[in-house]
Amino acid sequence: MNYWLVKQEPESYSFDRFWQEKRTEWTGVRNYQARNNLSAMKKGDRVLYYHSGNERAVVGIAKVTRAAFPDPTDNNWVAVELEAGKRLKKTVTLAEIKSNPKLANIALLRQSRLSVVPLRAEEFDEILAMSETR
Repeated sequence: MNYWLVKQEPESYSFDRFWQEKRTEWTGVRNYQARNNLSAMKKGDRVLYYHSGNERAVVGIAKVTRAAFPDPTDNNWVAVELEAGKRLKKTVTLAEIKSNPKLANIALLRQSRLSVVPLRAEEFDEILAMSETR
């Protein structure tokens, strides 16, 4: 199993809306490295949902329910299908992630402009732990 973080502005597609809809096709990614990350996603992979923009926080969990397929908005790119999991008990802000030494090398910080980044299992677990203990 692999672990990922996807970013979205809550004004465009909030986790609450995603949770209500239960599933979504993650389309519209137009960055080559993010596309490569989408292509590497496998069914069953776990995903953290990050609100970018003004909120800048991990807010929920999802999982990949369909691996990469041609993006219906532009067949030159790829998409995946995600299923909403639960909202985190407490959001984990970007500032908290930056201040945690265990997350010093997280791709979210090293490749901050990418909308889809891989996580190590330890990073995924650490963010979940932070959401429970703040």
